[in-house]
Amino acid sequence: MHRKNILDLLINHKAFDENEAKMTAETIHFVNENSACFDRNLAIGHITASAWVIDKAAQKALLTHHSKLNAWFQLGGHCDNDPDVMASARREVEEESGLNNFSLAKESIFDVDVHLIPASKKEAAHYHYDIRFLFEANSTENLVVSSESKALAWIKYEEIKNYNNSESIMRMVKKMNE
Repeated sequence: MHRKNILDLLINHKAFDENEAKMTAETIHFVNENSACFDRNLAIGHITASAWVIDKAAQKALLTHHSKLNAWFQLGGHCDNDPDVMASARREVEEESGLNNFSLAKESIFDVDVHLIPASKKEAAHYHYDIRFLFEANSTENLVVSSESKALAWIKYEEIKNYNNSESIMRMVKKMNE
C-alpha cells in the first residue's frame, strides 16, 4: 500500500500540543479516505512536504518569501504523486534553496499542519495536509533563490515572529526552544 509509510509516520508522531494532535488525526483520516492523497489534482486537498531547515548551531531557520502567497514560510511543496514524503521534502530543499550539503536531523515527522490554500485563478480553495521534517544545514553555504520565491533568509528563532507570526510557524519555533 503506497500510503502505509506515511500512515506509520503519522501514527507514531508525537504532537506538540492539542491543535497539532487534532491536525495529525485529520491528516490520518484524510490519507485513509483518499487513495490519491499525494496527487495535487485532488480537488479537496493533498499531502504536501515541508522542511524546517535549521543551522548547525540551532539558532536560525531558513525561510523563503513565497512569491504567490507574499509571505515568509518554511521550504516545501507538493509531493507530485510521490508517496515518499521525506524524499519530497528533501527535493524541495534542493529546488527552493540551492543547498546541496544538508542532512535530515531526525527520521520522524517534525510537525504536522493542515491549512486552507485560498482560491486562485487556476485552482479552487483546497487544503494542504503538510508533513514537515527537520533538516540541518550550514548557514554559510550559498543560497539560490528559485522562481517560486522572492528571497531566502536565515532568521534567528527570536526574530521569526517579525517575518511570520502564524500559529503554524511559531509552533515550530517553540519546538526548537524546548
